[in-house]
Amino acid sequence: MHTNIGEIIDHTLLKADATKEAITTLCQEAREYNFASVCVNPGWVKTAAQLLEGSEVDVCTVIGFPLGANTPEVKAFETTNAIENGATEVDMVINISALKDGDNELVERDIRAVVEAAKGKALTKVIIESCLLTDEEKVRACELAVKAGADFVKTSTGFSTGGATAADIALMRKTVGPEIGVKASGGVRNAQDAKEMIEAGATRIGASSGIAIVNGLTADSDY
Repeated sequence: MHTNIGEIIDHTLLKADATKEAITTLCQEAREYNFASVCVNPGWVKTAAQLLEGSEVDVCTVIGFPLGANTPEVKAFETTNAIENGATEVDMVINISALKDGDNELVERDIRAVVEAAKGKALTKVIIESCLLTDEEKVRACELAVKAGADFVKTSTGFSTGGATAADIALMRKTVGPEIGVKASGGVRNAQDAKEMIEAGATRIGASSGIAIVNGLTADSDY
């Protein structure tokens, strides 16, 4: 298991009703526990970047979230705007409908639009929303993310019908190989959950339960 599990956790708050006070607390906790990043909605990126100035904690945000149904052009603009506001990592949701329709060209173009907007400025993570996909679709989504130049593939938004499973992480890791990051998100509530994901091949954990995870407790909820 990772020596300091906090260093691979994206400390996450993506609820629609998140207040400035809650975002401030999130950033303070991230500093205190040396989390990899805070993951916040785009409207909070500037605030988080200001609160985390001078720290080693990255500011991660979500693009086309949570449905992935925006056009590639909108996702590219959203990425550029987020980076201008201080984001150094962007987690984008693929066009799930296009993937299910077998429109690989659109899925790849959609991912590439974000990758190119972020190139040299921010890490890109591609959310495939694994709970909505067959194994074949999960593999295809991961292959397209690699082809488009993404840095990570990620299981879930945490806002759909399910979150990360160790089986999905193992499949994603097998598909992308050793060089690409794999992020488990949604449903990781304690150190045991995190350990299972890491053993299956995860190199990053997305959770609102980061403090419970590092302290060996179990949180009531994930995202």
